[in-house]
Amino acid sequence: MPASHRRRLGATHLIVIALIALFGSAGTFLAVTDNASAGTTPPANDRASLSPTSPSVTSPTDNAPPDRSDGQADGRDQGRDQGQAQGRDQDREPGRGQDQSQEQNRDPGQDQSRRKGQGSDQSHQHAGPADSDFADIRGVRPNVRTPRDQRSASTGSFTSRCGRNEEGHRNPDNFIVTPGVRNGAHHLHDYVGNRSTDAFSTDASLSAAGTTCDRGDKSTYFWPVLRDLTGGADTGQDGNVGRVLTPTSVSLAFRGSPAAKVTAMPKALRTITGDAKAFTNGTANARAQWTCTGFTDRVLTDKYPLCPRGSQVVRRLDFPSCWDGKNTDSADHRAHLAFPGKATGRCQNGFRAVPQLRMTLTYKVPQGPNFAVDSFPEQLRKPVTDHADFANFMSGALMDSAVRCINSGRRCG
Repeated sequence: MPASHRRRLGATHLIVIALIALFGSAGTFLAVTDNASAGTTPPANDRASLSPTSPSVTSPTDNAPPDRSDGQADGRDQGRDQGQAQGRDQDREPGRGQDQSQEQNRDPGQDQSRRKGQGSDQSHQHAGPADSDFADIRGVRPNVRTPRDQRSASTGSFTSRCGRNEEGHRNPDNFIVTPGVRNGAHHLHDYVGNRSTDAFSTDASLSAAGTTCDRGDKSTYFWPVLRDLTGGADTGQDGNVGRVLTPTSVSLAFRGSPAAKVTAMPKALRTITGDAKAFTNGTANARAQWTCTGFTDRVLTDKYPLCPRGSQVVRRLDFPSCWDGKNTDSADHRAHLAFPGKATGRCQNGFRAVPQLRMTLTYKVPQGPNFAVDSFPEQLRKPVTDHADFANFMSGALMDSAVRCINSGRRCG
């Protein structure tokens, strides 16, 4: 092909290419302007199906979720959510920890005085007493009745003076009910009289020991301690808390029978009064008597007395005084002795009257429902569980002297 022709063809080609480009741009321009001037937008369902050509083509809606297609946003959001949750938990957790710490550090005595009757499983601390276990003695009518005297009555008394346990002889044993068992009582006992009394006491050991009593009375007298719940946390092995109170006075009086002359107790006679488990066993063997000085003509059996100012709490514990004439003990520690009839004061057939021991224990206690007797944990320190124990280790001569005094109507000791 001639060179001149090749030059003309090249110019023609350039013109054609320019025209094609021009018309193509105009078509695109018309298409874009037509869509814009029409003001039409795809329906909502169509919008969802459209794939934008770039992030800037479509504007996000206000409620659209963030793009989490790469998983990174999920991780960031989960981390943020977990962090916020942990932060909230940490804000709350110290409060809970403080509450637990305060609960653990709370003084048990104060706790019981504030929250009587509510249970506690920590460190064997047990509930009681409840506010309902107390009653104002001034609201109790006189209720003490004395059987009428008979012509053959023995009206005297013999008192053994053994102190108030100033020496602090105490342990949670009971050689009568659980011989040879340490902490057999599961509550603390006060002892007067025989200085050696513990879980392993025997007739021989008691006979050989010293005594706190006058006239050489080696008998052992014991009862559960009374505690001040507002005092220091003097804690026993089984959750009885509060400061142990030493009685302000202890009277151990052997009295006569309103219906007959009394005969001597045998040496080593063992006896109990009351029921340490009366709250759960029932009151068949309960013998608790609570009163106040100045109000001894009225007693409470299932309530602690609230005494007016200047008056002291009194525990009165009467022992059975009718003996079967043969045994110094029995399997239940009760069958060999019995109480006389309430109306007549007479012993049942086959039993004979012996001097009746009455323990009278007096205490200064804090005002209000803030004291309690020691008890087995499940007995909740109820006043009805009050009880006491006695084993006679007077010499024969001293016992005979006591019997003569009682039968002659004198007051000795």
